[in-house]
Amino acid sequence: MKKTINLFSALLALTVLISAVSAPKQDGWISIFDGKSLKGWKVGNNASSFSIEDGAIKVNGPVGHLFYEGPVKNHMFKNFEFKAQVMTKPGANSGIYIHTTYQETGWPSKGYEVQVNNSHTDWKRTGSLYDIVDVKETYAKDNEWYTEYIKVEGKHITIKINDKTVVDYEEADADKRSPDHKERFLSSGTFAFQAHDPKSIVYFKDIMVKPLTE
Repeated sequence: MKKTINLFSALLALTVLISAVSAPKQDGWISIFDGKSLKGWKVGNNASSFSIEDGAIKVNGPVGHLFYEGPVKNHMFKNFEFKAQVMTKPGANSGIYIHTTYQETGWPSKGYEVQVNNSHTDWKRTGSLYDIVDVKETYAKDNEWYTEYIKVEGKHITIKINDKTVVDYEEADADKRSPDHKERFLSSGTFAFQAHDPKSIVYFKDIMVKPLTE
């Protein structure tokens, strides 16, 4: 009887282990930040503007951009859902780029910037699709974690702050972009976080992506 019980226990444990390994990651959500290092991420100039603090990416320093270059989808996303926990310190300014590509210097020219700014002098607040659909209202507070969510499907962009939709945009005017924004349109690409200036302090954690059917 004891051997039978031990065999049953072993089979049960094996079944649980196989189920855990084969189960989808949180309903399709995949983490792209390990909470301990910048493995899978790449930064050009001013790399010191990005560091790890208490399980989060701390962004503080001169202008720089941290690009995801990890293995998920070979860091090439077209249709997706993205979310991150974000916390700004007073006066901070940052951004989340989508459909962009690695650039060593300057502001990324490809793709869109989704604003992170709850109290900076720039009036374009958190959730703005920067210079395209700008949000004047403030939906998050400094010194508090909030969720910033971005969905791209086809030519449609949805941005939510703490589950509240703040941008619902259908791209139909990309051909009317100014020369400064001539590459600001949907295509495909990776994500990037922005270091805006030495006075800005912003934290990102629980960075997740859910690839959608293309």
